[in-house]
Amino acid sequence: MHGTIGARNLGLERRLSQAISGEVRFDSFTRGRYATDASVYQIIPEGVVFPRTADDIAATLVIAKEHGVPVIFRGGGTSQNGQPIGNGLIVDCSRFFNAVLDYDPGARRIRVQPGMVLERLNTRLRKDGLFFPVEPSTATRCTIGGMTGNNSCGARSLVFGKMVDNVRAIDALSVDASAMHFDAGPPSPLGARMLALAQSEAEEIRLRYPKVQRRVGGYNLDALIEPRPNLAHLLVGSEGTLAGFTAIDLALTPLPAHRVLGVCHFPNFRAAMETTQHLVALGPAAVELVDNNVIVLGADIPLFRNTLARITRGTPNCLLLVEFAGEDLAALQAKLKDLDRCMADHGFPDAVVEVLDAATQKTVWEVREACLNIMMSMKGDGKPVSFIEDCAVPLDRLADYTDAVTAVFEKHGTRGTWYAHASVGCLHVRPILNMKTEAGVKAMRAIAEETVELVRRFEGSYSGEHGDGISRSEFVEPMFGPRLTRAFETVKDAFDPENRLNPGKIVRPLRFDDRDLMRYPEGYATTLPAPANLDWQEWGGFAAAVEMCNNNGTCRKLAGGAMCPSYRVTGEEQHLTRGRANSMRLALSGALGPDAFLSPEMKETMALCVGCKACQRECPTGVDMARMKTEFLNQYTARHGMTLRDRLIAFLPRYAPLVSRIPALANLPNRMPRLAALLERFTRLSARRSLPEWQKPWQESDVFAQPSDLRGDGKDIVLFGDTFNRYFEPENLDAARRVLLAAGYRLHRVQPSGGSRPLCCGRTFLSLGQVAEARKEAERLVEALYPFVVRGARIVGLEPSCLLTLRDEMVAVLPGEKARAIGRAARLVEEALAEDLKAGQIALPLSDQGGVPVLLHGHCHQKAADAMGAVETCLRAIPGIRLEVVESSCCGMAGSFGYQSETIDVSLAMAELSLLPAVRKAPPEAIIVADGTSCRHQIVDGTSRKAIHVVRLLDKALGAKV
Repeated sequence: MHGTIGARNLGLERRLSQAISGEVRFDSFTRGRYATDASVYQIIPEGVVFPRTADDIAATLVIAKEHGVPVIFRGGGTSQNGQPIGNGLIVDCSRFFNAVLDYDPGARRIRVQPGMVLERLNTRLRKDGLFFPVEPSTATRCTIGGMTGNNSCGARSLVFGKMVDNVRAIDALSVDASAMHFDAGPPSPLGARMLALAQSEAEEIRLRYPKVQRRVGGYNLDALIEPRPNLAHLLVGSEGTLAGFTAIDLALTPLPAHRVLGVCHFPNFRAAMETTQHLVALGPAAVELVDNNVIVLGADIPLFRNTLARITRGTPNCLLLVEFAGEDLAALQAKLKDLDRCMADHGFPDAVVEVLDAATQKTVWEVREACLNIMMSMKGDGKPVSFIEDCAVPLDRLADYTDAVTAVFEKHGTRGTWYAHASVGCLHVRPILNMKTEAGVKAMRAIAEETVELVRRFEGSYSGEHGDGISRSEFVEPMFGPRLTRAFETVKDAFDPENRLNPGKIVRPLRFDDRDLMRYPEGYATTLPAPANLDWQEWGGFAAAVEMCNNNGTCRKLAGGAMCPSYRVTGEEQHLTRGRANSMRLALSGALGPDAFLSPEMKETMALCVGCKACQRECPTGVDMARMKTEFLNQYTARHGMTLRDRLIAFLPRYAPLVSRIPALANLPNRMPRLAALLERFTRLSARRSLPEWQKPWQESDVFAQPSDLRGDGKDIVLFGDTFNRYFEPENLDAARRVLLAAGYRLHRVQPSGGSRPLCCGRTFLSLGQVAEARKEAERLVEALYPFVVRGARIVGLEPSCLLTLRDEMVAVLPGEKARAIGRAARLVEEALAEDLKAGQIALPLSDQGGVPVLLHGHCHQKAADAMGAVETCLRAIPGIRLEVVESSCCGMAGSFGYQSETIDVSLAMAELSLLPAVRKAPPEAIIVADGTSCRHQIVDGTSRKAIHVVRLLDKALGAKV
């Protein structure tokens, strides 16, 4: 069965390791992680090769031939039809083989290695006023090689075309590692054979190739009957079945000076489809559909909620995003007026929301680019499944086609989700099916066969953007006919006579509904070694939460947002939310062998997850790897025990009151290098890292309050003193007290339950998987705080990782209404202040700071909880500051992560991605604001500059000294 890890091919592994300068991985976990893409398929490979050079690829091809093993080239692994998976050698070009080889901005031309990520390329080009205009929604992680192999298109293909229209030349290696070059110049003998083949089939090509722009099925023989054929275009869309790319020459385009966007509202889906052709007649760069599923589901996703609220008026059924681009802004604005008139002429007056500013346009396009993932956020076993996803039909038949496909869905007891490229009649549609059942797979077959017939009737293309792969190669012959299919086989045999390059794709296909090829084969089941300790009811269980990862690869983005910080440093699939989720799913289903879930390999897989929670916010399918890591560590430590270091970190809140009585002794490791080295030997806490400085604990001067003291007017506050600020930076809590009192709040000191030890959120216990101990802390906290919360008090804290635990994990640790009520009442201090400042409920007499620059870095949990806006609101309330927000991922400290001997280098590398360089560039007088204890520690260790909590700056503006 393709879904089970077989024996390790040690001979092949040894040969490859000796022959190449890159890396070779044949362990079961790596093979499992490379067994899937964003499709429903899963095929375990022999091994994975990470080439550094073209010579590495050549050696891989030669050795693979000697061993009779197929070779499958892979980019970002985001394909939706099973293209980059197979039971041979996977060659991952994205990790090392991703350089710019030649660049001539004057000629608007660039030559890159296939592993180059599109967004990284366009970031480089932007400074010269250029870009590569083929921009699929996966631009943050798709590679140029993958795009070329797939003949990618993107939202603006109406103007800029497909990859085949923008690739000038390709350097490649044949199956026997011979170097080949393909361009518009004189052909090689192989190229001449291909030209002759195309000419011999010219009449059939003109007859059978679909007459729509979005046609990417089969091989591009049609490109070879053009007046000046470019043989590189035959390789575009070949899905790695003909050759391995080593360099790709691209044509570049000037960036338009301006873009404007009109968001068109429609009361029903058919109206949008009927109107599309009229909107396209206005000459837009893009017309993209956002359907009702996205509008409804996106409203529940924090990352998209505000954007959708900003661009929707009333309750539309669906939206069309219409973009105009050009050099003359006034002319573009006139186009928006034409758009408004066109909508009115077709029965939809006042139905266009104009979006003119670039920042808002960016967020709107982020919603559109995440449409697939938003729809995949549906919980449960039924998911929107990709296999008829990008059929394309002429615009004048689009409405009838979509009605017909909807009827097919209804016939089979399901419904579909629609989105994407209305402008070119290529709507992405996915029926909702349960692929864990035989019934779901049978429905998939029936829907595919009926849709092919519809596409033929409407004279469209069955593969309109995402290629053939496993999902659609079986339907190449029904679409193109037997004669052209034999011609495609002739092309394949000329390049790859032994069928060793990505076999089973385009020609001589694998059966697309073979369950042995699928992620959920017959008999699929999952087992957690012990009952889950956290509450996973929302997802339908722990395994169902893991299965929320659909492999779309959003976590592979290299810039913007915070996900996934460990991948940004290592570039390894292992250290990626997707890689971790795949490893868990395979282990739970038994594919990695017995007891894999609690194995050292799984521990290593989770080791660089810093619990930043960025995936919780930025993964549109809702993969919460931070919480999954807690569950994993809970079961792992139950089996394997805790280290001394684990205990020191986890139980910090319990022993902190005692250690704080001897701060001078406790701080000795920071002053005595030899003692620090000795401590590292026994605890693996790095001597290269200073430890937090113990101080005299924060003292609350108030007497203990009673719930009856509350007035319930919104001014009652319980100031939650977390362990880190209480014992290491009590000045922050003192500042918070002064600021809150100055704002007119009443502070209430709460008597801890069960003794005098301060209340604790359980954060340190959760970070080490000690759920039972965290539950004890949660029970104490709920017992003490709930009587105050029900009378209207808010729980206000300073440390994001602690306070936000009350809003997040605590409900999973201690399910019930009391915990939920406390979560609803929990606020970071800046959130409480920002809420009431905006509402006019409070005022702060803040003094002018004389134009001082302020550099703000956000804690990961602040970003995940959408709390950064509150910090900015508070800072902008201070007169006379110049605020700059650092665009940064995780600072790298992540609680104990940055202190560990084995992870300190990764910790520092994370900080060097953007945070520390930004701090070093800030002028000496700049105030660095970072609300996270760990963040402040990383900044001072890495730059010798001290950062402060936002409440300290507010306190200073009230007259205190910082």
